Amino acid sequence: MPTGRSVCLDVGERRVGIAVSDDEGRLASPLQVLERRDAARDFQRLADVVREQRATRVVVGLPRTLTGEIGPQARRVQRWTARLAPYLQVPIVYWDERYSTAEAYRRLGAAGRTRRPRAPIDAVAAAVILQDYLDSER
Repeated sequence: MPTGRSVCLDVGERRVGIAVSDDEGRLASPLQVLERRDAARDFQRLADVVREQRATRVVVGLPRTLTGEIGPQARRVQRWTARLAPYLQVPIVYWDERYSTAEAYRRLGAAGRTRRPRAPIDAVAAAVILQDYLDSER
């Protein structure tokens, strides 16, 4: 089981959804959404979040194809994450994020929040990815 706090990133073309786990690594919660603007500044802001949250790892959602392969979008996320890595002092773990956005929409709909702006969905999707990772590690 993961020990310590994890931060999860759901990397999109325009936004990065951020979620965090509790200290015991049991429960994931949406934290915030970062609007991507300037790579170096964005990486520094993400490193600040990781440090402020006292995270022991960063989980990055990897958008595999429906057949589970690494496609063009997953390769873009891997290249972006490779550029982020020097800013971090903790390991990075990739986690399959297939269906995470659909699940996030389902959860928001179940909570009666179907007409929310797009931005919060990115943080909720990151929480879905992180919770799946945490559950698999138990």
